[in-house]
Amino acid sequence: MNLRAVVVAGRGPVDPAEPVFGAGDEALLRGRAAFETTRVYGGRPFRLEQHLDRLDASAASLGLPRPDRSAARSVSEQAIEAGGRGDLGLRLYWTGTTLVATAAAVPPELERLRERGLRLVSLPLGVEPDRPAWLLGGVKSTSYAINMAAEAEARRRGADDALFTAHGGIVLEAPISNVWWRRGTTLFTPALPLGVLAGVTRATLVELAPDAGYGVEQGTYTLAELAGADEAFTSSSIRELMPVVELDGAPIGTGRPGEAAATLQRALRLRSTE
Repeated sequence: MNLRAVVVAGRGPVDPAEPVFGAGDEALLRGRAAFETTRVYGGRPFRLEQHLDRLDASAASLGLPRPDRSAARSVSEQAIEAGGRGDLGLRLYWTGTTLVATAAAVPPELERLRERGLRLVSLPLGVEPDRPAWLLGGVKSTSYAINMAAEAEARRRGADDALFTAHGGIVLEAPISNVWWRRGTTLFTPALPLGVLAGVTRATLVELAPDAGYGVEQGTYTLAELAGADEAFTSSSIRELMPVVELDGAPIGTGRPGEAAATLQRALRLRSTE
């Protein structure tokens, strides 16, 4: 994303090209830092308090002190103001010593990709579904090397994104998104105890689905169940809902974006104005 503003707690706005983390910070040395990302609609960050709750939880899991919540709100407001008009991507970083907020323009190609739909390839993580807690399942850490490598591998294979699986072909999540699929009027998504991220957008969809006419089931599912769905999509803060039209080279459903993704995308945008 095109970075428009950077704000550092205790310093205020800085030039986006200016370094803000020290060379000895473990965020750089070992990737030991927490972060959160949310979308800003018309100057209003979507569910900022829920994202701050998750930032607290990630910091605790990483053994970091919890960030000052009022400072996090303040740098967020300053970054949004400095970011200018239009929708933005707001990101917060907390290293245990440094709190930073950035604002960036939302990539315009997301809407074109939403119209076309994503092509996914499944990549095994090589772990059991009940992987131990020390693997940091569900934590938003800046240690994203595996996630970025998975995205690069997906592109190498001619796809748009990856889908992580556990031992036995158990569906987990995409590198930066939760995954959903529909059969009839029921939506399915991997359960949080599998170690998938407790996405704020994911939680919002659980709320929105009944009013849109869909039931929601959360559990342990295989790739075969996803492959046989009527449609599929991913959810995340910046990308919102992205239809999935292909998995491992085979179409899902009709091979085109489906009705649930479109309906819930509209409902999500409406919720963002409330």
